[in-house]
Amino acid sequence: MVNQQMTQQAAQKDGFVAALDQSGGSTPKALKLYGIEDDAWTSDEEMFGLIHEMRARIVKSPAFTGDKVMGAILFERTMDGEIDGMPTAKFLWEKRGVVPFLKVDKGLAPEENGVQLMNPMPELDALLERAVANGIFGTKMRSVVHAANPTGIAANVAQQFEVGLQILSHGLVPIIEPEINITIADKAEAEDTLLAEITKQLETVPADKQVMLKLSLPENGNQYKTLVEHPRVMRVVALSGGYSRDEANRRLCENTGMIASFSRALTEGLSAKQSDGDFDSLLAGTIDSIYDASCAG
Repeated sequence: MVNQQMTQQAAQKDGFVAALDQSGGSTPKALKLYGIEDDAWTSDEEMFGLIHEMRARIVKSPAFTGDKVMGAILFERTMDGEIDGMPTAKFLWEKRGVVPFLKVDKGLAPEENGVQLMNPMPELDALLERAVANGIFGTKMRSVVHAANPTGIAANVAQQFEVGLQILSHGLVPIIEPEINITIADKAEAEDTLLAEITKQLETVPADKQVMLKLSLPENGNQYKTLVEHPRVMRVVALSGGYSRDEANRRLCENTGMIASFSRALTEGLSAKQSDGDFDSLLAGTIDSIYDASCAG
């Protein structure tokens, strides 16, 4: 059964998770970094069409396979789209051997108590049903910690796990992502509080279920080792969070059992103006470096 194959790969396979889930707010920046300026489109449809072309180019590149890319996180419109006439998630798994995940959050609420919680998701159940129908394995949702505020961090993690249980009820594996802003002065303290709150909330996960965690690369190596080893955690992946690819890879190597889930660090240096040969060569080198750092950790 495909789901069992996906589960085995998500839980055990060497490699990393490619984050191809830039949403409406972050798409213009992603396109600009790719060499496509704001005047290249006149509507959201055209903008999303351009970012889909970029993602399809990445996914179809020879190096983008399950050999080194364990999974990929998709934006909702990417899931609804096609690559070479196949639904994107189906193409990823059947043609590239990459486990498909779906970003499900609807952005961030205003900051309160040093955190930004996720906006309400009243249509989440309907989206999760569509995800299952599309062959999606798991989901991802992001909230942000901006200060080592115990009240805020507790609320942040509690919300993540509450929604995570809803996702588990649909047979999907949630990637829980309470990102810590890498620029804050009390980052290490925030990481200690986050570890304690996640450990507490893991007790709410049914004994026969598992979640995944996506966490900012910590100040202290192996900060999250107890989570990597926790029976209700399938995998702990790291977000690059604004670090350069070299710095993100260096930090990742200090964390045993964590693998990468990079977005900007994955697409760093790629350009719409590159020939296919140059594009594929650069992406292959990037994939190799992130894979090596994931395996070294």
